[in-house]
Amino acid sequence: MSKRSPFPIPFGWFQVAWSEEVATAQVLPVEYFGKRLALWRDESGSPHLNDAFCPHLGAHFGHGGSVIGEELVCPFHGWRFDAEGQNTLIPYADRTNKKACVTAYPTIERNGLVMAWYHPEGVAPMWEIPEIPEFNDPSGFTQMVTREYTVHAPWQELAENGVDAAHFRYVHHTEEVPELQSYEIDGPFTKMRSSQKFPTPRGVVDGRIDADSFGPGLSSVHFSGIIDTILMGCNTPIDEDTCHMRFSFTVRKLGADEALNSSVGAAFVDEVHRQVLEDKPIWENKAHLVRPALAATDGPFMKFRKWAGQFYAETVDDSALVYEPQADYPAVLGETASRKYGSDPFANA
Repeated sequence: MSKRSPFPIPFGWFQVAWSEEVATAQVLPVEYFGKRLALWRDESGSPHLNDAFCPHLGAHFGHGGSVIGEELVCPFHGWRFDAEGQNTLIPYADRTNKKACVTAYPTIERNGLVMAWYHPEGVAPMWEIPEIPEFNDPSGFTQMVTREYTVHAPWQELAENGVDAAHFRYVHHTEEVPELQSYEIDGPFTKMRSSQKFPTPRGVVDGRIDADSFGPGLSSVHFSGIIDTILMGCNTPIDEDTCHMRFSFTVRKLGADEALNSSVGAAFVDEVHRQVLEDKPIWENKAHLVRPALAATDGPFMKFRKWAGQFYAETVDDSALVYEPQADYPAVLGETASRKYGSDPFANA
């Protein structure tokens, strides 16, 4: 069977949970990067991510494991391991086993997210994840609202959507599309600046969409014009061909009226959710074309692909030129704008 895409799993910082999902002294089973993993929080409050299986006899830490102090405890025979994965105690033996190690992944907690560093060769983190001010300002911005999706497509197919302004008209029936002003690359980071006209009941409002990426696993998108809204987008590979997509939203508060703040935020979240459900069947059923036939007015696809290529430590085998999906994934919502309204959704508006 041919491959779904030429891409291995990228390296970088990736969200493995929202902070509130991991309680103190809790151990959770998770699956990312083509691996079974154990996510846990020690009694001091720090999160950790380790390979799932105890090196003694293979018990899964995430199914029955526990935490004592700053150590992870195997549910099978009580062996303990520290945050670096070193064996610290065998309760029925006088000595530890220095060869019994559990792979540990560098893990941080920032902006309400638990993020882990993955590199297939065990290379240490190569850049930092910044604090995003709006998600750390409870007096000025609303409480985080979240949405999540499982998408049967490689990370790069999802991320490429960010430089594709034209699809908003044909997939989402959005009459006004972002106008790209600049797209800058600085190592693992990108800055994309766009102007955007937002239709409102009182007429069209000039606004902006400013997007920053911090490696393959985190982007921050600032929507301004009507009301400041910030979206953190995180795509975490479950395996080479499947991603866990998470969105986190916050909106600038409009005074002390909590009901108004909530309604404004909910409307924005609902619109993004609708667009994801329209994008999802396209992502999941599209082929990856190594040499796409682009229009002169398309977004900076090839510039994006060059940037994305730096995050693959393993070989990208793009010799097939066309990589087709291995299954059909039906749409959750109804029709796209193109199918419902024709090749020009606003021709008769």
